[in-house]
Amino acid sequence: MTIAGTYAEFGAREARGVSLTYERLSLAVSRDDELLVLLAALPPARRQPNLLFGVVRLLGGPVDDPAAFRHFALANWPAIEAELRTRATQTNEPGRCAVLLPVLAALPQPLALLEVGASAGLCLYPDRYAYRYGDHALGTGDPVLDCAATGLTPPERLPEVVWRAGLDLNPLRVSDPADVAWLDALIWPEHTHRRARLRAATAVAAAEPPLLARGDLVDDLPALAARAPAGATLVVFHTSVLYQVPAPRRAAFTDVVRRLPGHWISNESPDVVPHDALPEPPDEALHNVLALDGRPLAWTRPHGQAMSWFG
Repeated sequence: MTIAGTYAEFGAREARGVSLTYERLSLAVSRDDELLVLLAALPPARRQPNLLFGVVRLLGGPVDDPAAFRHFALANWPAIEAELRTRATQTNEPGRCAVLLPVLAALPQPLALLEVGASAGLCLYPDRYAYRYGDHALGTGDPVLDCAATGLTPPERLPEVVWRAGLDLNPLRVSDPADVAWLDALIWPEHTHRRARLRAATAVAAAEPPLLARGDLVDDLPALAARAPAGATLVVFHTSVLYQVPAPRRAAFTDVVRRLPGHWISNESPDVVPHDALPEPPDEALHNVLALDGRPLAWTRPHGQAMSWFG
């Protein structure tokens, strides 16, 4: 797909109905020849809409007006390009725990969690957050994660987690204000509730920091998995991560993770982790598939806002 097509699709598919600001901005960039030429000089993985918009926000640029965004981007492109070449979209949305929870709660307890593409590790605390599935509430404290769930009975208990670890090429630390600022910049402009959720989740993580290892999802996963305690069910999971990984490495990762003991939970686009005979999604906003050990279970929204269970 062309860069213009990528931005147009992002606006129409991911931002529509979720962020009017990013929907307008994506469509504007998709039609801007000058910005498209600048983006084309970057490696493909550094051209993503989320990455560009997050970097501009981090640098104090405007995103609410496409004309002002364009002026800022063209005037400050060297600084923007430098950030684009070194950063990655590391959206660490704890709301994704709401779609993971039904699977995690059903596995043999206790659990040893290992997240691939963990960012700051905020999704490693599903046992510490509170949840609302419609009228069904579970857990106490902050943050409270809302999920519109259909086709399943929400879990009655939280999982028991005895070990939590994350693997990332560039792990972020909740104790580092610069890292937290980057996480904040990646949250879409209108999503004030997600900013409040980020603050609450970082407080949870700071109270008991996870083991975060810098490494590759293929080369370094087995060694980290081997550190999980005996007697706990190892669960390797990832959500909206593998689209950043080249297809050959995704295949290699799948081979590695299938050979590990325990279980594997994926929550990715079916374009990235394909499945046979998927039912049609009930809503175009539900475009990730939650799967356990390669078996698809539900359509989900990218930030955990909703899920439709079919497994």
